[in-house]
Amino acid sequence: MLMRKVDENMNITFYGAAQGVTGSCHMVEVNNHKFLIDCGLFQGSLTDQMLNYEDFPFNIDEVEFVILTHAHIDHSGRIPKLYKAGYKNPIYCTNATRELCKIMLPDSGHIQEKEIEWVNRKRMRAGKQPNDPIYTQQDGIDCIEILKGIDYDTKIKISDDISFILKDAGHMLGSSIVELYIKEDGKEKKLVFTGDLGNTNLPIINDPVFIDSADILVTESTYGDRLHSSISDQSAKFINIIIETINRGGNVIIPSFAVGRTQEILYELNKYLADETIKEQLSKVPVYVDSPLAVNATKIFETQHKYYDSEALAYLLKGDDPLVFDNLHFVETSEDSQALNTDMTPKIIISASGMCEVGRIKHHLKHNLYRPECTVLFVGYQAEGTLGKKILSGEKLVKIFGEEIAVKADIKYLDAFSGHADRDGLLGWIGAMKKKPEQIFIVHGEKDAQRVLKEYIEQGFKIPCIIPAYQEQYDETGKLLSDGKNSYKATRFNILELMASLKEEVDSMTNNVKRNLKSDVKADYLQAVVGKLKEVQDAIDAVNNE
Repeated sequence: MLMRKVDENMNITFYGAAQGVTGSCHMVEVNNHKFLIDCGLFQGSLTDQMLNYEDFPFNIDEVEFVILTHAHIDHSGRIPKLYKAGYKNPIYCTNATRELCKIMLPDSGHIQEKEIEWVNRKRMRAGKQPNDPIYTQQDGIDCIEILKGIDYDTKIKISDDISFILKDAGHMLGSSIVELYIKEDGKEKKLVFTGDLGNTNLPIINDPVFIDSADILVTESTYGDRLHSSISDQSAKFINIIIETINRGGNVIIPSFAVGRTQEILYELNKYLADETIKEQLSKVPVYVDSPLAVNATKIFETQHKYYDSEALAYLLKGDDPLVFDNLHFVETSEDSQALNTDMTPKIIISASGMCEVGRIKHHLKHNLYRPECTVLFVGYQAEGTLGKKILSGEKLVKIFGEEIAVKADIKYLDAFSGHADRDGLLGWIGAMKKKPEQIFIVHGEKDAQRVLKEYIEQGFKIPCIIPAYQEQYDETGKLLSDGKNSYKATRFNILELMASLKEEVDSMTNNVKRNLKSDVKADYLQAVVGKLKEVQDAIDAVNNE
């Protein structure tokens, strides 16, 4: 393992969203100061989720402050864990982010408690001791006291050598780009974190702000290998999908992130309800927002008009609330949620979670995926290993609550509603800088997306790019100070990753056989599975030999 050397330069350690999309968490060290940018929850694969249960890989007593770019759980979701572990220093964010965290972090804690209840019932039946949740709903409530809301474009001075400004990232309500101003040896350097950089022309919120310069840039890369369709084209497709599904007697099920995407969908529906050519037909379709978190988030959106773009403000000036219309229904209780699946009236159900991992959306998928007259419409990113990704990838059988469900519904995906900039959006944002960065670190993306974006940046701008791995530490020149590898933990997580991959292979093979019992499984396919089994055994042997 490379060990950290004494170095006077500023350095960054990547504790999350490193060669992956979730768990954003980066530590900056400069002039004996240490602070974090984001502290998000890992989501997706079993390996990633297990990281949430590990102790923080840094000394929290040394962290002086945290800057939170926005409220999405993959950026904020381990703040209650940090607080529970004893961290009580400030966490800076926009006022809107603080308001959203008031509902999102307790909700996340509630989910942790419910999930551990299910695990502990199995453990108790096996005679094992119960496990604790990552954190509780109360932890999510308590940690809000250390969140400090600030306005965009306000310079916050931490010390004589550290200050920062938050700029509008255009990703969701209150999302931020972080401009850090660092003084070393009398010279000021500018370190910029994009957070999640927004797509353009999204409903309600403003486009991302361009910045003039950066010496070092840490950029997201979620869609770094692809281009989005036009929002105007896909807006029309969105309505056509709804009308076609309703006309054939089916439901439109929209897995949606409770905060941001749900409100954008409501905005689009409201806009089309003003179109006389389809108003009569669309106004008869009941629309249900089935997520307590989304309901509460929508209420917060309705109080944060200063973050709206000019189009949304124009609606308000005309006396039209862009997030409310006559055929909209907010579902509060679980009983009302269950009733939606016994009512055969064609309807639109918008439900969380956006990647179909937890929440009421799983119940709606269970009751609608097997119906060919229905449509499941994805409008956001689906991380590897999630139920949403499996459905979107074309799997014909998926497991929901332990039951195999046939996928016969029409599966659609509209990428223009994504809250993330695409490849050209990221390149255009970097290209708009008058003074380009000397070094770029690429985070928050799957490996292929990061690799493609790296090639485009290096070829187009001649700027060196680094794709850091988990726990790698670099100085400001791009020099690797520590590879972060702890052989026991790295090997243990490798075992989990291999087992998760093996399980997917076996499940896929099982589904293939079930679909056609007479079909033969190809020998090379079996050989690949056997090879993975050997990898697991080799990894276990490596741990035993430690």
